[in-house]
Amino acid sequence: MPSINRTQARAFITGRIATPIALGFGRIGMTPNSLTLFGLVIAAVGAYLASIGQFWGAGTVLIFAAVFDLFDGALARATGKISAFGAMLDSVVDRVSEAILLLGLLAFYLDGDDSIGVILVYIAFVFSVLVSYTRARAEGLDVDCTVGIMTRPERVIVLAVGLIVGHWVPFVLQIALGIVAALSALTSVHRVLHTKAALRDRA
Repeated sequence: MPSINRTQARAFITGRIATPIALGFGRIGMTPNSLTLFGLVIAAVGAYLASIGQFWGAGTVLIFAAVFDLFDGALARATGKISAFGAMLDSVVDRVSEAILLLGLLAFYLDGDDSIGVILVYIAFVFSVLVSYTRARAEGLDVDCTVGIMTRPERVIVLAVGLIVGHWVPFVLQIALGIVAALSALTSVHRVLHTKAALRDRA
């Protein structure tokens, strides 16, 4: 049986599921950019649930947000409204949404005076941002840099599972945060080394 990579899986989901739903949003007057911005509302709901300890709800919202994130791009492609600004806005909203959810977790751990949780959230946030930054900086140098084990989809999966299971087994959430932090750090280093090698080969 032939293997299916991440790009092929995303294309299949977008074509068969996301595009029909996205066109439905388009019929009620929503644009790709408005769908993108609505993702912030979803992220805020997840962050609030996380801040009050409703982790299973936050995890469920995070999964929904990940699926919803496909709709703006699908609508843009289906209606011919693809734009450079829309792509930038989508990337910015992705980063802000991730930060908002982690802010909710930070508020929860601060309220519970849980220093380990606070540290893990902070480290996870720093290296999650660094993963995106190293890619953006590499691409600014005209180097394709999508390498690494802990990109945004993987972070979403790990955090969603950690939140849902962590609602009943709290230490699982901290393990998930630790995994995100450690593998995001590894991915950041991987991208730096990848970019260095690409620039050396080009010279």
